[in-house]
Amino acid sequence: MSGMAAMVPAGPLERARDWYDRMLANPRFRAFAARFPLTRPLARRRVRALFDLCAGFVYTQTLLACVRLRVFEILRNGPVEEALLVARLGLAPPAAATLLHAAESLKLIQRRRGGRWGIGPLGAAMIDNPGVTAMVEHHALVYRDLADPVELLRRDRGGNRLSGYWPYAETGEPKALSDEQVAAYTSLMAASQPFIAEEVLGAWDFRRHRCLLDIGGGDGSFLRAVAGQAPGLKLMLFDLPAVAGRAKARFAEAGLDGRATCFGGDFAADPLPAGADIVSLVRIIHDHDDHRALEILRNARRALAPGGTLLIAEPMSGTPGAEPVMEAYFGFYLLAMGTGRPRTPDELAKLLESAGFRSPRLLPTHTPLLARVMVATAG
Repeated sequence: MSGMAAMVPAGPLERARDWYDRMLANPRFRAFAARFPLTRPLARRRVRALFDLCAGFVYTQTLLACVRLRVFEILRNGPVEEALLVARLGLAPPAAATLLHAAESLKLIQRRRGGRWGIGPLGAAMIDNPGVTAMVEHHALVYRDLADPVELLRRDRGGNRLSGYWPYAETGEPKALSDEQVAAYTSLMAASQPFIAEEVLGAWDFRRHRCLLDIGGGDGSFLRAVAGQAPGLKLMLFDLPAVAGRAKARFAEAGLDGRATCFGGDFAADPLPAGADIVSLVRIIHDHDDHRALEILRNARRALAPGGTLLIAEPMSGTPGAEPVMEAYFGFYLLAMGTGRPRTPDELAKLLESAGFRSPRLLPTHTPLLARVMVATAG
């Protein structure tokens, strides 16, 4: 099975770990660890971590309520007296107290002196951050598909609310999708693109190139960001016809219609425009199963002359410190979406080599949890 580790004989360290696991599973040992002074802090942390797993949905709904009631916008200019805040929320005082105390415990807001409430460290990150706000709203849809995770795991992929939100995941004719069908997901990707673009621009200097082709470029948000770094770079975008039409309008609004050209089609099957010396795939490959991902990469290889550069930017499995995000979050999200999976850098490198690229290498990014960047050379 793809992604499953091969079985290897257990060595001494693994046998010791197996013994330790059995001890942790023993109720009598757990009771002892909770009482013994040296192990008590660790036992308490594990109890808290387990409770956080159980309560995680409530935490997300607290954040969603704050977004929908515009709590962060109300507090953005400074602390507000509690009575005024409750009135602006439009809630009964007991309900408002429940929300405020819950949000305070999650560091979204903070209680201040004089009966006032101010923004918290995590709430401050929500201000002027439309990408995060859009994702918070979007996850109301995701959670409905995950209401019965066992049923989701047992049945065939697709046929969910989330796969309907990303209609190209289910249709056999993605080029036939209308503007109305692509509008919601294109807007969501555009809202969350700036912080991905920042990671990519921090890892790669596009000024060394003359022409960039962005495959699956959405409304052109990534190309518009690159245009600011590399003013002499020619820009090309390829996406579904309805999406490419949206990008063309956005380029015109930004005064880039003289530099940017948009092409419509199926990027796994249709010929891509030639002439670029670098091709980018930003948050594209992990949305597709292996066979289609390989088709996309082979198509990108055909669009590049030998020596051209391919750049992939997306969250990757195996990112140290981000294991729950990659394996739990993206694993289940893409399962509900009906296509794709998170891949390790090694898995991506193998796909690239199978598609005709050589020397794939991972570049450092400021926030690997958001995106990692891999480049390879057309062979």
